[in-house]
Amino acid sequence: MSRIYARIAGIGHYVPPARLTNHDLERIVETSDQWITERSGIKERRIASIDENTSDLGYKSALKALEDAGMKAEDIDFIVSATNTPDMIFPATGCLEAAKLGLKAPCFDVQAGCPGVIYALEVARAFIESGIYRNVLVITSEVLSRFVNWKDRTTCVLFGDGAASYVLTASSEPGFIGSCLSGDGSLGDLLKFPAGGVREPASEYTVKNHRHAVFMQGREVFRYAVSYMAKASLKALERSGLSPQDIDWVVPHQANKRIIDATMDKLGLPHEKAYVNIDKYGNTSVATIGIALSEMKEKGLLKRGQNVLIVSFGAGFTWGAIVFRY
Repeated sequence: MSRIYARIAGIGHYVPPARLTNHDLERIVETSDQWITERSGIKERRIASIDENTSDLGYKSALKALEDAGMKAEDIDFIVSATNTPDMIFPATGCLEAAKLGLKAPCFDVQAGCPGVIYALEVARAFIESGIYRNVLVITSEVLSRFVNWKDRTTCVLFGDGAASYVLTASSEPGFIGSCLSGDGSLGDLLKFPAGGVREPASEYTVKNHRHAVFMQGREVFRYAVSYMAKASLKALERSGLSPQDIDWVVPHQANKRIIDATMDKLGLPHEKAYVNIDKYGNTSVATIGIALSEMKEKGLLKRGQNVLIVSFGAGFTWGAIVFRY
């Protein structure tokens, strides 16, 4: 029996139309366009409307991915939804997205920081390559604008809202050809969302002290991000039987332009091989890589047979990379 591979059959993204520029932020918090741009590379980010939730953004991106794959919702056997900003603690956001698609199928959420997209794609790949399911829909969606402290200039300037979806299907040709997942929970305090769980249930104290927001020790996160993204990339390449020079495109998590440049330097690759769009969207967490890939496809940058490396790092700490042949 020939080996079953998982490949990306379709991809699509959705971002809300409302833009929040650095100049807009100058009127909200003590910051400047120059300060934000120099430290992150971000110029603007998208903000969901008051009636748009994480599942709504995910659903809209899923429709585009299904169209790109030439499939209908009923062709999907399983939904894996990755998010760090769920509509609610339960039911899972994936269940809400399945309902919007009119689909009754197994579905659940993956919550693994920004690399949740890597983890979700690996789950989908395993389902397909084991022969359990044939078509799996991976939805990555975030509404981070509701999870930041708008008085904290070190974090509120970084994040935006958006979603991207992937349709993975079984194939006789190699698609996903190598990967690496890893994590270190002992570093969790460096990047966290403290309140809202059982450790710090919602209370007057947690609201007054902005505990329902992202807390980040930026310098430490930067240092670990560069190191672990490079290590994950090299391990995924090794497992693929490829070298960095065999890669046509690196599509990294869009958290910080300086992190991306430093990671490319560690890989010995020119910065031009990395697709970067952080200037337009900021950090949309699990959605950044999919938004980038979808844009690349729309621009005709992705070509059949190209080797693509995707890599991410985030809260947990978790990190991971996948090499696939487009």
